[in-house]
Amino acid sequence: MVRVLAKPAATHSAADDIFWNAVKARNRAFDGKIYYSVASTGVYCRPSCPARLARRENVAFHKTCREAEAAGFRACKRCKPNETSPYDRIAAKVAEACRMIEAAEEPPNLGQLAAAVELSTYHFHRVFKAITGITPKAYAVACRQQRLRTTLSKTNSVTEAIHEAGFNSSSRFYANSNDVLGMTPTDFRSGGTNAEMRFAVGECSLGTILVASSDKGIAAILLGDDPETLIHNLQDRFSKATLIGGDRAYEDVMAKVIGLVEAPGTGLGLPLDVRGTAFQHRVWQALREIPAGTTATYSEIADRIGMPKAVRAVAAACAANKLAVAIPCHRVVRNDGSLSGYRWGGERKRWLIEKEAKR
Repeated sequence: MVRVLAKPAATHSAADDIFWNAVKARNRAFDGKIYYSVASTGVYCRPSCPARLARRENVAFHKTCREAEAAGFRACKRCKPNETSPYDRIAAKVAEACRMIEAAEEPPNLGQLAAAVELSTYHFHRVFKAITGITPKAYAVACRQQRLRTTLSKTNSVTEAIHEAGFNSSSRFYANSNDVLGMTPTDFRSGGTNAEMRFAVGECSLGTILVASSDKGIAAILLGDDPETLIHNLQDRFSKATLIGGDRAYEDVMAKVIGLVEAPGTGLGLPLDVRGTAFQHRVWQALREIPAGTTATYSEIADRIGMPKAVRAVAAACAANKLAVAIPCHRVVRNDGSLSGYRWGGERKRWLIEKEAKR
């Protein structure tokens, strides 16, 4: 007896439209959350399946593999939806390597990491960078820097903090301390005492804008409606730094930042002083790789950095971004394509997305 698979109903719900868009885009962020079956072939697939796109009228959606199989469909032999996907297996290996780096007193070398996750050195290096956006060495450096920041705030000895963070040579560390901390270790521990921060306040299409720079680069781009509130926010962030109002030479920096706001896809062309945790750096790097005029979901960003379950942490990292537009957290939306929260207000986010889309 041949079982005839019924075609899906002609009417589709709003959720079905979202799922269909995910299938058309082969959106890996929906893998494991939904499955789609094709009446004309009798198989069911994960949304990212590379097979030829089916006709919409032949497609139905299922919450689980069991549900699809109960409806009479068999698993696709190409994407194997009832097994862990190759991407997920690689992402799990990369996540395992990240945990090894974070836990190690001495950063493991590339060969040790690759051997631990049973990949060749070349392949491991390539997939690690593809998933996290940075190399294993850069990730290890970021972890060590974050460990130093944490230890400096808890210990009375700068030298002790340097060694606990994994820096073998104090002299080598001090030679690069401004790159690591943006200031000397002693100034960092005291909340930025003696550090100078130049800033200026201006107006742009999004309202009031404050730009602040350290010797390393632009450290803050804040948006709002009230100059005084923005200055207070800057003071809270650099509580003991010396804040200096921008002079005529700083007007060029301000003009370039305002130019970025007015044309977000043009690029800034100025160095940034990006301060955050290793995880935040991974998220922010992924944000900077979203092309102007397009958007990505929180799930997609979590997927790209090899931590698909860290969606809430990704959202928190976006909220912690203090470099508006330069690190384009405005390009991140909900899974259904609707706008989510934005540190500087939903209307500003909508304006930026629409502005970029018209380029």
